[in-house]
Amino acid sequence: MNIAFINSARTWGGTEKWTRMAAGSLSRHHHVHLVYRRDTVGKNFSVSKHRLPLVSHLDLYSLVRLVRLIQKEQIDILIPTKRKDYVLAGLASRICGITNILRLGIDRRLSIPFIHKLIYRDLADGIIVNAEKTRQTLLLSPFMVPEHIRVIYNGLDTAALDARTTSTPLPGKPARFLVSAMGILTLRKGFDFLIRGFAGFLRKHPDADAALVIIGDGPEHETFSRLAEKLGISQHVIFTGFLENPYGWLKQSDVYAMTSQNEGISNALLEAMYLENAPVCTRAGGTEEFIDSGINGFLCDYGDEQPLAEALGMLYLKEGIRKSTAYAATKTVLRQFSLDHMANLLDNFLIETMKKHHSRDRSEPTRR
Repeated sequence: MNIAFINSARTWGGTEKWTRMAAGSLSRHHHVHLVYRRDTVGKNFSVSKHRLPLVSHLDLYSLVRLVRLIQKEQIDILIPTKRKDYVLAGLASRICGITNILRLGIDRRLSIPFIHKLIYRDLADGIIVNAEKTRQTLLLSPFMVPEHIRVIYNGLDTAALDARTTSTPLPGKPARFLVSAMGILTLRKGFDFLIRGFAGFLRKHPDADAALVIIGDGPEHETFSRLAEKLGISQHVIFTGFLENPYGWLKQSDVYAMTSQNEGISNALLEAMYLENAPVCTRAGGTEEFIDSGINGFLCDYGDEQPLAEALGMLYLKEGIRKSTAYAATKTVLRQFSLDHMANLLDNFLIETMKKHHSRDRSEPTRR
């Protein structure tokens, strides 16, 4: 098959990591292309690459270029990975008569029935989600077709992660107890909630030799920095900015905090779990599908600072529990989030969906 992923992101994040893993895995048996907007994304891929403006949902110039690319490269399947890309991919797929499979990596309710029916059903032949909770949220919309939505958990390229972890010297550990978090600095990612919870932990343990490192950059950087100052904990909080290789920090940290308001399944969380961090997470997206609170991590509700502070305090005081939790977290990732397993499921779903699309077209000639 000839497959083209579309990603219009301007920054590197979890969706882009997934796209790279999926494209790399599928390229072993298929011809894979990437249509991208920014070099920040494109430079991280080794498959065939095509840069387009991709400036809006209805970018007619990019649509024309995309149609020409599909025809020239004989693309069979489009996989758009960002909301902005869904409409362009849907229109291009219908113009060219090929299969369009959306990839949705976040738990989000469809709130505009007419528009979302067009995008998620009429212009799409299938949808890949990374959590059952995301699938169930989509099915709350009566126009969605259950058979078109497939849950495929994120895979983790542990060999590549091991190589990147050992390729650079580890940073100096700033405190005996280190909590890490990573992502684009937006309110949705819940870093304000994390900072407040960490401040609550420090109030209960004022002499704790502890630090919080937040890896990433984004529009709310100054907001979060000022919050740490306001709470009087700025000396305990490190903002690294965006890092090409953040894995030295994750290897050094004891606890990884994923405190988003909503998610699918966080790639950064899986990476941290593999690197032997005890995870503390909100019940966002699919976390409850693989974290058994008290066994391989700890769960709390977004906005409830006391349980978050208490979980951090317990992991600070009880090294044995921290280590056993981290060990169980690593085993969970190795068992449930194999890259080969993800690639096989993805390959099967693409083939299955393309066959259904062609069969439907043959039975409905008036649609051509």
